Amino acid sequence: MVKADGARAMSTMNEREHTEEAAEAEPAALRRLTDVVRSRGGAAQLCVLRDGAVVIDRAFGCAPDSLFLAYAATKPFAALAVHALAERGLIELDQPVAAYWPRFAQHGKGTVTVRHVLQHRAGVPVGRGMVRTMRTARDWERSVRDLEQSRPKWPGGKVAAYHFMSYGFILGELVQRVTGQSFRDFVTNEFFVPLGLDDLHMGLPDDAWHRHVPAKADHPSEWPNQWMSNRRGYRQSVIPSAGLSGTATQLARFYQMLLCDGTLDGVRVLRPETVAEARKPSNDGGTDASLKRPVRWSHGFMLGGPGQDPRDLALVMGRAAGTDTFGHAGTTSSVVWADPGRKLVCAYLSNVQPEFGAGIERLREVSDLVLETCAAA
Repeated sequence: MVKADGARAMSTMNEREHTEEAAEAEPAALRRLTDVVRSRGGAAQLCVLRDGAVVIDRAFGCAPDSLFLAYAATKPFAALAVHALAERGLIELDQPVAAYWPRFAQHGKGTVTVRHVLQHRAGVPVGRGMVRTMRTARDWERSVRDLEQSRPKWPGGKVAAYHFMSYGFILGELVQRVTGQSFRDFVTNEFFVPLGLDDLHMGLPDDAWHRHVPAKADHPSEWPNQWMSNRRGYRQSVIPSAGLSGTATQLARFYQMLLCDGTLDGVRVLRPETVAEARKPSNDGGTDASLKRPVRWSHGFMLGGPGQDPRDLALVMGRAAGTDTFGHAGTTSSVVWADPGRKLVCAYLSNVQPEFGAGIERLREVSDLVLETCAAA
């Protein structure tokens, strides 16, 4: 069950959507937005904030406190945990990973820096093959050993190549080695508890299992993902690249904290310069060697902005998104982003998973409609 404080906060947000203090929205665009989300079937949640006020906070085919798997939208939490340690002087971003984790240096990885990992440039997009990586994702120790024994595909810093699972395990292992805490405990104690986000979970606890939303493949290519992510063992494991469960409301509030330079409701968890470092671009939007599509990476997020290539993954945050928009997609089903220029936050979570290309288009359509809905600032 949702804790009492969380329930009150959720109720307040849903009430605010219909009050005069809620952010103005273009009515016709808002209707199109809700119609599109509803028409896709399955379960979904959508929360949009403008300047901290609620534009829309609705659940479709599920309860407001149903818990969705965020998939790759988990990655910014691993990155921000490392940035928090850098803020405290416990990690230096330009030091080798091996300075904190000596066995990582094996097979020529001794010059790979923490910054390279944050940029998806560590040269090890998978540990020891994609199939093995997915099979061992629930086992932290095996995943870490595989990364120690992995051989880089490229020298550190040379090639931007999306690190599917290795991203979170490298950063998460750094957090554990530097702090002596588990990754789950660090993220929970440093981010979720201070911000009152009691329904974001790095690995779903037993008492919340009955609220999880199963994945629903909408294309044969997504059947393996449906099978894997619907297993209780997967959903309850700490998988720092793809294991966060939560609601759109609470993900939106987390991004509102980032939009406010590390502060939410008077509680500071990150310094403004730390948030700026995480958002700093790390490439110019060239084709990612893993995804085979143009991607603009920062040091923890995907970045938005208009691109000439219709395959550009920046489009998941909307065709009219500013270049300073930051966030992350979660497979083909979900996207969370913040647009500082418009003071907008959007969290869209769905359990329907289409084929990759179609999924990107669906995410873009939602983001486009959010931007249209909020066009009259």
